[in-house]
Parts: sequence; structure tokens; C-alpha cells
Amino acid sequence: MGLFSKDIKTLDDLFVHTLRDIYYAENQIVKALPNMIDKATNPALKQGFEKHLRETEGHIKRVEQVFELHGVEAKGVDCPAIDGIIEETEEISGEIDDKQVMDAALIAATQAVEHYEITRYGTLIAWADQLGRSDCATILKQNLAEEKATDKKLTEMAESRVNMQAAE
Repeated sequence: MGLFSKDIKTLDDLFVHTLRDIYYAENQIVKALPNMIDKATNPALKQGFEKHLRETEGHIKRVEQVFELHGVEAKGVDCPAIDGIIEETEEISGEIDDKQVMDAALIAATQAVEHYEITRYGTLIAWADQLGRSDCATILKQNLAEEKATDKKLTEMAESRVNMQAAE
């Protein structure tokens, strides 16, 4: 089912499709994070990635709750956007030898993922509210708050030390 597929006829259909998109994305992120943890050299960054891996596992559980509340099967649909971000991260990180530059690149890549998730969750919350599904919106707001907090922490880490170390 593509984004402009004839299978999407209503806002509810679009909500479910986008929910499946973020479900797929979160599962791909869980698969990618261990590699990023291994590549990170800054202890705070490594610890942040480990925490975010646990949070992402929780995000998946919450999205599964939303599927259940909404009465649809929990399954993903391919998400070329997240696949592309992860692929780009793997390509760039394979080309970097300097550890400090690697950490800066990992933060940038992770923020690209976070920004994607923030837009998806924001949209899903708006649609859930429009569809009268405040129960679903409440759960999705928890994920959105954690994604925004992670993005903020990454920005602080990059601006306070990692980018400066990479520039040396």
C-alpha cells in the first residue's frame, strides 16, 4: 500500500497506514542502534544511545497498544524514509576514521531519525484527535515527548562538546 494508494480512502485509513509506517521505523531503529552504540566513542553518547534503545523498545510497545485500541493488526509497512536515513548513516560512518568526527556524525544521523519520528508522531496525534481517538493520542504523546527530549539532549551534547572535539 503506497502513500497515494487507492487503499487509503479515509483519514482513518491514513492514520492506520502512518501508524504502520512509524511501527516499521521504530523496529528498524531498534535494529540499527546497537551498531551505533558500538561505533560511539564518547561515553555520554554511548550511554544516551543505550537509553534510547530501551526507550525505542517502549515506543514499539506503545504503538502496539494503539493498534490494539484502534482494533487493527499491529504490522509495519515499508518506510523508505527511515531506510534511507539508516542507510546513509551506515555509509557515512563507514568512511570516517576520526573518533570525534564519528561521534559528531552519529549525533547528526540520530537527529535526522528523531526529526522524522517527531513529525510522524505529531501528525498521528493530530489525526487521532480528529478521529475522536484521544485514547490513542494520549499514548502517542508519550512517544513524542521522549523523541523531543532525546533530540534536545543530542543537541546539547553536540553543542557543548562533541562538535568542538570533532573540529580540533
